[in-house]
Amino acid sequence: MDLISSLIKTNNTKIIVLVIDGIGGLAHPSTGKTALEYASTPNLDILTSEGATGQILPIDYGITPGSGPAHLSLFGYDAIASQIGRGILEAYGVGMNVSGSDVAVRGNFCTTDQDGNIIDRRAGRISDKIAQPLVELLKEIDIEGVDIELRHVSQHRFVAVFKGNELSDAVYDTDPQVINEKPLLPKPKNLEANRTVEILNHWIDSAQEILRDRKDANMVTLRGFSHNPGLRSFIDKYGLNASCIAAYPMYKGIARLVGMEIVENVGKEVYEQFKLAKNVLDDDQSDYLYIHVKETDSCGEDGDYSGKVKIIEEIDKNIKILIEANPSVIVVTGDHSTPSIMSSHSWHPVPLLIWAPETVRIDSNKLFGEESCASGGIGTIKAKYLMNLILAHSQRLKKFGA
Repeated sequence: MDLISSLIKTNNTKIIVLVIDGIGGLAHPSTGKTALEYASTPNLDILTSEGATGQILPIDYGITPGSGPAHLSLFGYDAIASQIGRGILEAYGVGMNVSGSDVAVRGNFCTTDQDGNIIDRRAGRISDKIAQPLVELLKEIDIEGVDIELRHVSQHRFVAVFKGNELSDAVYDTDPQVINEKPLLPKPKNLEANRTVEILNHWIDSAQEILRDRKDANMVTLRGFSHNPGLRSFIDKYGLNASCIAAYPMYKGIARLVGMEIVENVGKEVYEQFKLAKNVLDDDQSDYLYIHVKETDSCGEDGDYSGKVKIIEEIDKNIKILIEANPSVIVVTGDHSTPSIMSSHSWHPVPLLIWAPETVRIDSNKLFGEESCASGGIGTIKAKYLMNLILAHSQRLKKFGA
C-alpha cells in the first residue's frame, strides 16, 4: 500500500462501490441456480455486458470471513495484519468513542432452555422496542474499578465498552455459533487478559441474573473483543473524500473507522438508499461512495432463498438511479458469500463487476452471476487488491517508474 499511496493523484472522477452483503451463494436443489443466478436482473446484466467481471476472495482460499475483516479487505486494508474485532465496529457504528486502552465488544441477546443451552442465538431477532429496555437494565450492573458503557444497536444486538486500567482485548468469544450448546465462558488468550476475564465473568453472571425470568432474551453472548486499532484514513491512503450509506450500525462503524463520512437518515429500502446516494454525488459531497445493502445476507443466514432472490431483484430494479448519478466507476460485489442452503457465511469466491466506460476492458460475460463471473476477464483476486483496480479505473494512479 506504500506503493499505491505514492502513486495517488487527484481528479474529479466519482466512484460508487455497491456492497450487496453475502451476495455469493450455492445452487439451490429446487432450481439448480444460486439466488443471484435465479433472480431476474436485466439492469445488472446490461452493466455486466458493458463492464468486466471476476471474483474476489475476501481473505484467502478456503477462509470464511466475518463481516469486519471482509469489509476491511474491500477497503484495501490487510485484514490479517490489522485484525479488528466486531466490538469496535459496533461501537463506532452507534457513535461511541473508544480509546486505544478501552475494550469494546458486541453483545447478542439469546434464548436458552432450562438447562442453559442456546435454542436461539438471536432471541428471535427481538424488536428494538423489547431490546432497548433490556439494555437499560444491564446498565445497572456495577463493577468496581471499571466504567461500562452500553448502547443498543438494533434488534438483539447491543455494544458494551469497558473502560479501565490494564484491560485486554485478548479474549475468546462466548458465542459458540451453534444452538443446543451453552454459552462459552470468556477465556483469556494470554496472561495479560486474566483480569479482563474476571471482570467479564462478573458482568455476565450479573446479566444472567437480571434476564433469568424472561422467556425470550434470557441470556447474552459476547463476541469481537477489540481495542481501537488506529488505522490510516481513506483520505491519507487514497486521497479520496469517502462517504458511507448504510442502514446498519456495524457497517457505519467500519466506514467511520477508516475515515469515511457517514450519511445520516438512511432508510432500509433500496430505493431510498440509492436516491440518497445520487443526491450525495449530485451535490459533489464525495469522491468515493460506499453503499451497503444488508438484507441479502440476513436472508442467506436465515436460509431464505426466495427472500434473497427478492432483494436482489429489488436492487436490480433501482440500480439505474446510481447510473443516473453519472459516476466514472461503479463496482458491484459483496463482502463475502452467504449461501442460503448453508445459512451462514462461507469461503466461496464473491462475484465482482466493474463498470467504467472510459477504461474497462469489456469481457464476454452478459449475465451477472457466480458461474459467469468465475470465467470473467478480471479473474480471481484477493479483495484487498480491489482498491488498486478502483483507483486505476478512476484514473487516480500515476505511472510507476520512468
